[in-house]
Amino acid sequence: MTVRRRKAMTEGDQITPVLPSFSPRRNLREEIIETLRGAVISGQLRPGVVYSAPSLAEQFGVSSTPVREAMLDLAREGLVDIVRNKGFRVTELSDADLDDITHLRALIEIPTVRRIAEAGVDPAVIERLRPLATAIEDAARRQDLIAHVTIDMEFHLTLLGLTGNSCLVETVRSLRSRSRIYGLKILAERDELIPSSHEHSQLLDLIRTGDADGAEELMRRHISHVRGIWAEVPAAEDVEDEDCHS
Repeated sequence: MTVRRRKAMTEGDQITPVLPSFSPRRNLREEIIETLRGAVISGQLRPGVVYSAPSLAEQFGVSSTPVREAMLDLAREGLVDIVRNKGFRVTELSDADLDDITHLRALIEIPTVRRIAEAGVDPAVIERLRPLATAIEDAARRQDLIAHVTIDMEFHLTLLGLTGNSCLVETVRSLRSRSRIYGLKILAERDELIPSSHEHSQLLDLIRTGDADGAEELMRRHISHVRGIWAEVPAAEDVEDEDCHS
């Protein structure tokens, strides 16, 4: 991915976000889908704004066709709604929806990570996950929110994939895609995103040593960030929970 950035533009009722441009490659469409998904999750694409395929394509530096196809894929996933003759609008979720999604993720991911730690993981596998953990921290330092969200999802889905349960992985992929963590931008600007990003490396250390209790507790804290410090407006109970773990 070429990391050239363009200044965000406002034109009428359409707001074109700051997105990366791409060099031609075989899996261009898939890369566009992943980037747009990350832009939705991180809030670079906001609910209530209509985005046209041509304007997004201009930001990417590609033709409109792969962008339009990618947005149609995201519409099938329920991430965006089609606005006839105009473009696409990010599907808006209520606080209750986001709470439910986070609760489901916790029910699945926390005990699964514990079981992975209890079962033991080949050190070579752990080391193959290290570059992803490092890349998440690097993205936090660069304040590249789309890369941060995209690599974070790859890390966690790869980790959960160690169970060999593809249905579990796809369920979590869907839940994560529907999450919204709009507070990342504020945290990044304050240099406060790096500590929570470092939790990925810490999680690998705990799994490597077989510390199931530690891995479970860290994963519980990590998911709490979704409706806590990573959310746009943390709920009082989430802030209180974070203070308990600081």
